[in-house]
Amino acid sequence: MNLRIFDHEEDLNASGAGLIASLLLMKPKAVLGLATGSSPIGIYKHLIALYQKGRVCFEQASSFNLDEYVGLPVDHPESYRSRMNELLFHQIDIDLARTHVPNGNATDLAAECRAYEQSLETCGPIDLQILGIGHNGHIGFNEPGTDLSGRTHVVTLKEGTREANASFFRSLDQVPNQAITMGVGSILKSKQILLIARGEDKAKVIREAFLGPITTQCPASLLQCHPNVVVLLDRGAGRGIL
Repeated sequence: MNLRIFDHEEDLNASGAGLIASLLLMKPKAVLGLATGSSPIGIYKHLIALYQKGRVCFEQASSFNLDEYVGLPVDHPESYRSRMNELLFHQIDIDLARTHVPNGNATDLAAECRAYEQSLETCGPIDLQILGIGHNGHIGFNEPGTDLSGRTHVVTLKEGTREANASFFRSLDQVPNQAITMGVGSILKSKQILLIARGEDKAKVIREAFLGPITTQCPASLLQCHPNVVVLLDRGAGRGIL
């Protein structure tokens, strides 16, 4: 595991964006695993700046997003498809036909999960998967539990997860109760994983994930089993391991 702690946000963002840009320079047809939420936003902004300077190209790349809410209209500003379009896709030269986000409005959600998993297997493996981490250790929307699904699946969100995401909505009542997420097994198939965490409120879970036992009660701890994980932390989140 390659763990880095930064004093300045811009340095963290530049480091994460640099990993992705270097990958695309070496492999223009790379498959990127992307995350929504607040953790990667600064990295996406830095990638957009690199693209605008002509230092990175996404024209041949493909992407797969970790997750999507169930039942949220695709044009809702907080759907992950809408957010990815706004935060990244519409500001770079990626072919939207090669950007994949689960369909949370599918008539048959189980079939949608199988189809998404099949697309991952056909186009993958993912070359670099970006992850955030929830306060309860979830990655994607894989919540803690006695067992975890390895493949793409529908999950009922924990109340704490919904509360953490309520800041993006007008009220907690508007936060969906379910989501489609890649499974932990799907994530672990990625060639490289880039996890980002910011803030002192993530220090405790970072310690549990990377210094504690491997347990399904902290899904992020399963990343200890992966041979190529890069963890980028600001000073606050890094207090969990200092």
